[in-house]
Amino acid sequence: MSKPHVRVYLDDDSTPVIDRELPTQLDIDTRKLADGPHRLIVRAEDQSGVEGVEEIPFQVQNGPGIMIGGLHPGSTKRGIVNLTVDAFSADDPFDPRRAEARREIPTWVWVLFLAVIAWIIYYAATMYVIPSQYRDTPTYGTAPAASAPAAPPASG
Repeated sequence: MSKPHVRVYLDDDSTPVIDRELPTQLDIDTRKLADGPHRLIVRAEDQSGVEGVEEIPFQVQNGPGIMIGGLHPGSTKRGIVNLTVDAFSADDPFDPRRAEARREIPTWVWVLFLAVIAWIIYYAATMYVIPSQYRDTPTYGTAPAASAPAAPPASG
């Protein structure tokens, strides 16, 4: 019986990054890899010689993040295409794909904003209008005038 060991490969390289007995540890310096998709292939062999394989895809992003507005993957364009291009430093502590784009407020946001303002104005204008069927009820009617005190009953 042999001792369990592991071989780790990076992308399609036939030479393993490590070939060691288990358990082991591995450090990969992504600064030496090109930005983009990569694969880590781990081949582990147990004491009886049976091999297991695990493939882990990952992304490397050491360079600046790039965001392009006006062109989406797989889109069809004609004529002049107006693009907005922006790049974010690799030292930024956030993912540039989640960053806000530097462009104007979309039309649908303005329409929604104006609809909410219109509703507020309508509500404020109509909330004090008493429906006609309730105008003369004790709740909405005018307060009754103070009545004179009742006369004492006549004795006789």
